[in-house]
Amino acid sequence: MMLTTFKVGMLSVVAIASSLAWSHTAVGALFAPTQPITVKQQRLAQATSTIPALEQAVLTQINQYRASRKLPPLTLDSRISVQARAHSQAMASGRTPFSHNGFQQRVQAIARAIPYSSAAENVAYNQGYSDPVRQAVQGWLQSTGHRQNIEGSFDLTGVGIAQNAKGEYYFTQIFIRRR
Repeated sequence: MMLTTFKVGMLSVVAIASSLAWSHTAVGALFAPTQPITVKQQRLAQATSTIPALEQAVLTQINQYRASRKLPPLTLDSRISVQARAHSQAMASGRTPFSHNGFQQRVQAIARAIPYSSAAENVAYNQGYSDPVRQAVQGWLQSTGHRQNIEGSFDLTGVGIAQNAKGEYYFTQIFIRRR
């Protein structure tokens, strides 16, 4: 596991890389509020509505980087994204610390649907940036361990992003090489 912190002005970006090799084989609902919505709730709702676009932006930037290195693009797999998103949500809510805690369990859950030969994970968080995705991806690319995961011989990926009430964005990208 590798922990990297990047300082940009007065802001920090923290990222952790991890990898694992193995040789074995949310439903949302909308409810009408019964009380007026607060400004804080409006901001959270606006941020949540952009999360899928941010997740797609991570995939796009990672695949652009891979193309610049003559590597094949990663294919987004929603089953992997479910695991990545759940981990980001757990970190954003404070249920789990910013870490790779539970990585093996996430990979085991993925393995029930996708036979794989290797897996890796990058996580990051940041706050206060106009482009939090670019900040996270650039942080990963500046770190040897994260970059090795991005450049690895993986073919599938899943991306999950969550934002908490403090405005912190938590990113998880899981990489899978199918058997």
